[in-house]
Amino acid sequence: MSLVAAAVCPHPPLLVPELAAGAASELDDLRAACRAAVAHLADASVDSLIVLGSDSTTVRRDPPFGGTLSPWGVDLPIGDPSGEQLPLSLLIGAWLAPAAGNFQSVAAGADPGECARLGRKLAGEAERVGLLVLGDGSACRTEKAPGFFDPRAEAFDAAVAAALAGADAAALAAIDPAEAAELLVAGRAPWQVLAGAKDRDMHGELLYDSAPYGVAYFVAKWSAEEA
Repeated sequence: MSLVAAAVCPHPPLLVPELAAGAASELDDLRAACRAAVAHLADASVDSLIVLGSDSTTVRRDPPFGGTLSPWGVDLPIGDPSGEQLPLSLLIGAWLAPAAGNFQSVAAGADPGECARLGRKLAGEAERVGLLVLGDGSACRTEKAPGFFDPRAEAFDAAVAAALAGADAAALAAIDPAEAAELLVAGRAPWQVLAGAKDRDMHGELLYDSAPYGVAYFVAKWSAEEA
C-alpha cells in the first residue's frame, strides 16, 4: 500500500469561471494546469483518490460531498449540496475532481509531526493511493495582496516551488509553521501531509508557478518512479 500519484493545486474561489465573471480569462492558464494535474491522477489508475485540504480541524468527511459557492458571491452548487458544506479547499477539490469519494481536512495549525502521521495513514489506505492536495502559497507577494507585501514571501514561495518540482518531501516537511502563518500560507499543512505520505521515490513536475493578485499559486504532479 503506497502513494503512487499526487496532484497539488491551489484553491482560490476565482478558479471557478462563474465566480470570476469578467476576469475569468485571467486564470485560464491556471485552470488548464489544474486540469492536467487532476488528469494525471486518473492516468495513474489509483484505487483510492483522496482530496486533501486545510480547515479548522483534522477530520475525514462523510458523504454526501459538496456545497455551494454562495459564501464567495455566487450560489453555484458543487457536488452534492445536500450534505454539510465543505470548507473552501475541499469544495474547490470537489469542483476539480467530481468523481472523488474521499475528502480529508487537516487543521491549518497542525504541527509537522501531526501532518506526517496523517500522510502515512492516508498512504496506507489502499494498494494505490492518489492525493489531490489543495493549498495556496504566500498571500503577501505585493502591496495589493490580502496580506500586503512581505519581503520574505518571494523566497519562501520559490523554495516551495522547488520542493514541489523535485518531489522533495524533506524540504516540504521542513517548512516553518510560524513563518508560513505570518505569510498567510494556506497550503503549509496539506503540503506537509503530502510529504509524510511519500514512501517511495517519486518524480515531480511543476506545471504552474505564479502570483496573480499577490497570492502564490502552484500546480504540480508527482509520480511514483515505478508506477
